[in-house]
Parts: sequence; structure tokens; C-alpha cells
Amino acid sequence: MEARSSSSMIGTVLSGRYRLEAKLGSGGMSTVYLARDETLDRPVAVKVMHREMSEQPDQLERFRQEARAVAKLSHPNVVSVIDAGEDGGHPYIVFEYVKGETLKQRISRVGALDTQEAIAYAIEIGRGLSVAHGRSMVHRDIKPQNVLIDDEGRAKLTDFGISRQLEQDGMTATGRVLGTTDYVAPEQAMGQEVDPRSDVYSLGVVLYEMLVGQVPFHADSQVGVAMKHVNEELPDVQRRRPEASAAVALVVERSTAKNPAERYEGIDAMIDDLETALEVEAARAGSTTGEATSVLDAVPPPKRKLSSRARWSWTAIIVLLLVAGGALLVVQLISSGIGGGGADDGKGTPVAITAATDYDPQGDGEEIGSKVGLAADGDPTGTAWESEHYDSDTFAGTKSGPEPGVGVYVTAASPGNPSKMVVRSPSPGWDAKVYAAPAGPPSELSGWGEPVGEVADAGTTQDIDLAARQPSTYFLLWFTKASEARDQAGRYQIEISDIKLLD
Repeated sequence: MEARSSSSMIGTVLSGRYRLEAKLGSGGMSTVYLARDETLDRPVAVKVMHREMSEQPDQLERFRQEARAVAKLSHPNVVSVIDAGEDGGHPYIVFEYVKGETLKQRISRVGALDTQEAIAYAIEIGRGLSVAHGRSMVHRDIKPQNVLIDDEGRAKLTDFGISRQLEQDGMTATGRVLGTTDYVAPEQAMGQEVDPRSDVYSLGVVLYEMLVGQVPFHADSQVGVAMKHVNEELPDVQRRRPEASAAVALVVERSTAKNPAERYEGIDAMIDDLETALEVEAARAGSTTGEATSVLDAVPPPKRKLSSRARWSWTAIIVLLLVAGGALLVVQLISSGIGGGGADDGKGTPVAITAATDYDPQGDGEEIGSKVGLAADGDPTGTAWESEHYDSDTFAGTKSGPEPGVGVYVTAASPGNPSKMVVRSPSPGWDAKVYAAPAGPPSELSGWGEPVGEVADAGTTQDIDLAARQPSTYFLLWFTKASEARDQAGRYQIEISDIKLLD
């Protein structure tokens, strides 16, 4: 019945202007047509509400609300609304026509995307979401089917049709969970409150699919898939895509945390980490890759340090900077955004660091995780990671273990045997041991093996010689004695403003 209705609309001219030429797609609420704007002689996309839906006042109001809401979202990564109206009982919305394919079609056609391209698309989708979230709109149906790739390779977010359709119990009047269960956030699947972090989760799943080539969960029914999102952790993206950096894997992991409180606070924070991950991938590859035109443009000019339209190699860039007397610039270039870098004394070649992670297996499982990135953000003086405060310099209150303490580990962009770790701290006087692991990272201190370096009574800038026995990716700085806290007399903590590895 609905198919005949859609076919019968072909050739119809809405409001004397928009001639419907072909059906592009259909959903439960509306059908989208390729149309010709006869006034301006250009192709457009027209979403026409199903007649049976337009006879329901609440559904009609939601359709109109979508038109009003999306019309306010002017952004290169959001499909633009051109017009809206009603003709002969057919409410419609006119969108710009994006010639190209959906992101889902692209994944189906080529499989797993180039890593840089996948990150760039995720950044662009995130930027479109940022505008929507800024207007208190939650999309609620982020999926590659709702992302159009234009002929310049730019991602454009579309279909805000259910952005305001969730009832209080998260169901439609027909009892159908809104959203696509392949990408649905756990709280949405359970009919709980939905907020921008639900879109963050769905975008994390889309990023996973772009990197791996398939969705993370499969089941015999959509409900079964939804319950896996509620109960099961996503498969490890680096096991499915070994060449992906830890930086992008951490974005997937954090954005898809089951508990919304453990995800990114907002889409902009996720975009920041995606931009850093894109720089890391470009540094590892030695050039920019991928077909998305936004691989370069995805990173704004102040952060775009590792890419070049000429596709110069990373080594060539360093050589040119050194020849120009820009050794200091090289250090800043490597350390900013990526988190790697070298000591100011130039005693070694910097090792790129993709992430820093707090480590507290003998306490409550974490220190101040929201600040841990400051330990390797390339700013050795202006920012710092801090541990929690302790009542003694030997970390009283932690569980008994091989050695009481807390730590922070950094992840190298590729396995190696660095000869030195350089640590800066505004609170000197701490003791620490350094451990290295080729895989993991180990969840317990005993899994790291024997120390590869050690320091007592560390200074504000401390070199620690390393003697790793095998190429390693993870390097743990395990503090066995804390410094006196600067802000609380009689209490103790660790403050680290910068960690670097040198070959």
C-alpha cells in the first residue's frame, strides 16, 4: 500500500515548484524523493510525510518541528533545509540534494576505511552534532545510513526525524524503540533518559564500523543486538584492526562506555581527541592518506602540524626544520597534540606518545583520570596531572600488593626500546620505578615484570635511564613515594606536568 502510494507521487509538483522525479528512500514516517526545483532549476531532496502519519496531530507536529529545528542548523557538515510546506495533505521538507553515497554504502562497497579517512569522517560528523547539541537537539539516530558523503568527500549529517520524538518511556506509540539498534546507546535501548552522550556513544560505534568494516554486535533480532549494547563491551578495535593506533582505539573505548558518566562529557571533547588521533595517524604514516577531502581540513589550522597537501614525509619535515635552525620547533611539533617529544637537552630522539593513562590497581582503580592527558600534552609547565591526596608519603590506604603506590603509563605510537624517560614535576621529591610492557597494558603491577628504570628523590626535571629487554608499547611510571602536597599541608600527592620518551 505504502509502495504504491510512493510510486504514485512520482511526477507530482508540490506547491507548483518541486517536481518529484524518483524515490530515494523511505522510512516509517516519510519518503524521500529526488526532485527538481523548477523555479531555480536545480535538484533537491524532498521528504514527504506519509498521509496516514500526517493525519495524526502529534506526528504532524513532530514533522514540522524537525523542519523548524534543522532549518536553524547552518553548517557544512549538516544537510541544509531549503524550504518546507504542505500541498494537498502532503507535508514536506526540502533539503539540499547531496550527490554521492551514504557512509553505509561506502563501507559496504570498500570495507574497512583508511584509518585517517575514518577519523576525518568521525570529526566531521561530530562537528555537525556539535551544532545540533548547541541548540539542545539530540539526534538519537546516528548511523552511517544518515551520513551522506558528497562528491568532494565531505560528510554531511542528515535525518533529524526522530531528534525530538522520544516519549518519556523511550518508545513510539506503536511500541517500537526509536533509533537503529546496531548503534543504539544502552540507555536508549532501555528506554531511559537520552542526552548528547547518547549521540557520542552512537558515533563511537560508527567509528568502530568504519575502522573494522562491520558493526560490533550481531544477533538473531534487533532486540538481541540492543541487549548486547546494554550488556557486552565492544570488541577490542585493535584486535580487529591491528594497525590502528592506541589513540583512536582509546576514543572508541571512551565514547562507547556503557555508563554515560564515563563517556566524553560532550561531543567537543570527543572531537578534540579525534583530532589528536588524526595527527598521530598522519605522523605514523609519514603523510596524509584516504579519500576524504577533510583528512587535512578536519584539523583546524592551530593544530594542523603533521599534515601537508604536498604529502611530504615526516622525516623530510624534521630535516627541513633542523636545517632552518628550528630544533625547538621540532620538539614542539612532535610534543603538541600527540603527546610525545624530547627533553630540552637534546640527548635523544623523541618517541611519539599517543596517550597517557592513570593507573591505580591497588586503590579505587583510578586517580584523577580526567586530567591524565595533561601528563603528556606537550606543555611541560602550564598543565599537570595530579594524583589523589594521601595521608602518608607511602600511599596509606591502598591495598596491600607487590608495592603500594599509584602510577601513570604512556602509550608509544609504535613498539620500541627508548633509552630514557624524562619527567617534569612541579612537586619534586618523589620516588618511582619504570616498567615496560609490549602488550596489554597489564591490569596488575605484577604483570609488568621487573623494573626497567628507577629514581629516588626526583627533581623538577628528572632523567630516568631505561634498560628495556624487549620492544615495548606501554611504559609505566609507578610512584612508590609521594611528595608533600602543595595545596594541603600534611598530605601527599604526585603532580606530573610532562612525560617524554627518548631513543
